Amino acid sequence: MAIIIKIGGSNLRNSDSLHKVREVVSQYDQPVVLVVSAFKGLTDIFFNFIRNPGISKQALNDFVKELRLRYQPIFENHFSDERIKANVVSQFDKRMEKLEELLTAARLMGEVPDFLEDEIVSYGERFSSLVLAAFLNQSGLNFAEALPEDIGLITDGEYHNASVDISKSSGHLKSFFQPNNNYVVPGFFGLSEDGKVTVFGRGGSDYSAAVFAACLEADSLDVWKDVDGYMSGDPGILDNPTQIENLSYTEAAELSYFGAQILHPRTVEPLKLAGIPIRIFNYKQVSRGLNPFTIIEDHPVYDPRVIKSVTSTDELGTLTLRGPGVGIKPGILARVTTELDKKRINIKSVITTQVAISLLLDEKDLKPAAEMARDMDIHGIDAIDYVDNLSLLAAVGEGVLEEPGVAARIFTAVAREKINVRLTSFGASKVAVYFLVNREDRNAALQAIHSEFFKC
Repeated sequence: MAIIIKIGGSNLRNSDSLHKVREVVSQYDQPVVLVVSAFKGLTDIFFNFIRNPGISKQALNDFVKELRLRYQPIFENHFSDERIKANVVSQFDKRMEKLEELLTAARLMGEVPDFLEDEIVSYGERFSSLVLAAFLNQSGLNFAEALPEDIGLITDGEYHNASVDISKSSGHLKSFFQPNNNYVVPGFFGLSEDGKVTVFGRGGSDYSAAVFAACLEADSLDVWKDVDGYMSGDPGILDNPTQIENLSYTEAAELSYFGAQILHPRTVEPLKLAGIPIRIFNYKQVSRGLNPFTIIEDHPVYDPRVIKSVTSTDELGTLTLRGPGVGIKPGILARVTTELDKKRINIKSVITTQVAISLLLDEKDLKPAAEMARDMDIHGIDAIDYVDNLSLLAAVGEGVLEEPGVAARIFTAVAREKINVRLTSFGASKVAVYFLVNREDRNAALQAIHSEFFKC
């Protein structure tokens, strides 16, 4: 069984990052499958370009030229073997030509349909896997590049947020990957059954790596980040957060969902049934060897403090529908959520009372969602309003629902700082308590909760 290694975009910042990747893979004395993201910032560049209305021919030419210039120093400065250099440059040129064709199609159409957008943004990862496979080969490490279309990585066909059909993909992957060989694979995308590229959403390369681990029955999924694994809080905000050595799958998923920037929230999905652990390393500390900072597995470790970490996410708000009995009248919530789904507006949470339905949404979706709800003119809704500039805070730990007094301690700590809680949920998750505060109160609230549970 191989080990799956995930190298994220934060570790692929510039051409010198190639040497760090080589250091990482050199730690292993067994076959590995290396899943890579696009170089840092490249996916955003793709999205920003194709989502601008009316792409001109000159703008397209400038974009392609700039993209080529980004990779030129890598080829010039990091490939001394002329044969390998000529081959990687040739393959890069072919991919650039295909990408230019796709961008030209978008320009001529005057829009970028879903199928075209997903294929275009997959090229950040395609460039990374090409370059890294060639560089590692030059370094004598014998890696082959494997693309999802060659492997048979089959998705459900949903654009922008696809899922892998593991039952259909497992056999393909086991047949393709030879047990004694090393591979580099681009993350972030697979192909539908009819051959269309579909991506897994922002940060979806983590999910890709988890899928490969599950399908290949790997020993572990090793994720190399630029931080020391999971902490009891954000070290950029809190005083002296502690390192977390063990997390359950559920704790890791909730921390990721509520704002911890370590893993994509969907990473644990393919691994839970297989019981494959996730090990978090820091590529800046390769000298530690294969000693992970955090291990995530299906064996809950209860902390005497109950709360293991506090985290937060911004750019959220609440849309509230008000009216007598609105929370219990059949069909109101269903009608609103159906229309929001049609507009691809994601609902993060719903809380209802007798006279109100509150929906937690991304801040950018508040105004269009409110306008949509008003246009629906639903009988029973008397008022529609929204509140922005909110932060969601979550306290996460196994046993949070079972241990008496945890919620009281959280909200008492926040109250001491005279911080108003705008909305709360307790019981929706087995391992998390979450609530909303005004954004300007976020840091003080996080510090108050952390100090309550992690007193020095």
